[in-house]
Amino acid sequence: MKIVVDDLSGPEIAGFLNEHVQQMQSITPPESKHALDLDGLRKPEVTFWSVMDGDTLVGCGAIKRLDAGHAELKSMRTTSTRKRSGIASLLLEHIITEAKRMGLTRLSLETGTAEFFLPARKLYEKSGFVHCEPFADYQPDPNSTFMTKVL
Repeated sequence: MKIVVDDLSGPEIAGFLNEHVQQMQSITPPESKHALDLDGLRKPEVTFWSVMDGDTLVGCGAIKRLDAGHAELKSMRTTSTRKRSGIASLLLEHIITEAKRMGLTRLSLETGTAEFFLPARKLYEKSGFVHCEPFADYQPDPNSTFMTKVL
């Protein structure tokens, strides 16, 4: 398996992210949906990685720089056929390492409170993220959990 910076130009990643956004829309009320679409991820402040198993896309994740030392973890996703196979842990470890290399001192994230998001919340807690108040432009939301990690 390899993790590569992705320029988001390929049809496979576009379809993968479209599925992600549609799934989030089916689970989360519109006012609580914060998943970025392809255009939102193509911003200069975003670094996006794809996880490849040979020629097969099996996961993705990104960070969006908020300021010189703080970034938000975005778009963590593993293909449904490979959930709970270690891909998300591998990717999260890679992103944390890269964030440190970029000079970031904090990573924060927003994820859902629904049961669907429980495995993600457990992964983040296992990786040292702790619950925090809303950050950046987020507002308190009963459908959102906010977490942060000092790097």
